[in-house]
Amino acid sequence: MEAVLSVLAPDRVDIAGLADIVLGDDLEAAVRYVIVLRDRGLSMETLFIELLEPTARHLGEMWDNDACDFIDVTLGVARLQKLLAAFNNTHSCDALDMRRTVLMAMTPGDQHFFGVTMVERFLEGSGWKVQTETAACAEEIAEAARTRWFAVAGLTAGSTHMIDSLSETIGLIRKRSQNPHIGIMVGGPLFAEDPSLVAAVGADATAPSAPTAVLVAQKLSDAASVHLN
Repeated sequence: MEAVLSVLAPDRVDIAGLADIVLGDDLEAAVRYVIVLRDRGLSMETLFIELLEPTARHLGEMWDNDACDFIDVTLGVARLQKLLAAFNNTHSCDALDMRRTVLMAMTPGDQHFFGVTMVERFLEGSGWKVQTETAACAEEIAEAARTRWFAVAGLTAGSTHMIDSLSETIGLIRKRSQNPHIGIMVGGPLFAEDPSLVAAVGADATAPSAPTAVLVAQKLSDAASVHLN
């Protein structure tokens, strides 16, 4: 069923409409849907922020409200990821598929395992290979990035008290990473409350929820794809 699109920027109707489409199995319908919005003059960056990310969050809310199950949401988010890759022209790149790897870790001192676990589940459900370090210090996390190639590193922080530790960890990852162009995303309520903290800790982006982490990882991987041989 074709949803009715608004005239200007994506709104809640557009977001819910795309969510309904990606919960089905017609990726081409989703592509056509985004093309219509893009033809309004909206950039892919705007569509990522105002349509794709909110759609992923909407799917997560549907799961929270028992409107669909985990498998449905995982498949829907995976289709959003394919949609983003299609518009960024990385959907058919074998080299990127083989390097779809993420290093997940908690900021040293953080004890909130649940968030990392949920991000790991959604990433794996969307085709990423994930290595998770839940009890590692900054040196151990950086060593993991040195010994294995990762496209993206994701770190969580539970409070502002961990900002210094998080900054130190990110700095070590960038210094030692086998991938010199590794993308780094951070998560936790503090980044939603103060987005300026993302740049302050040396990260590239934040993912406000586990479903959106899949899209953020894809976006960061796409951005670095120009450096691949």
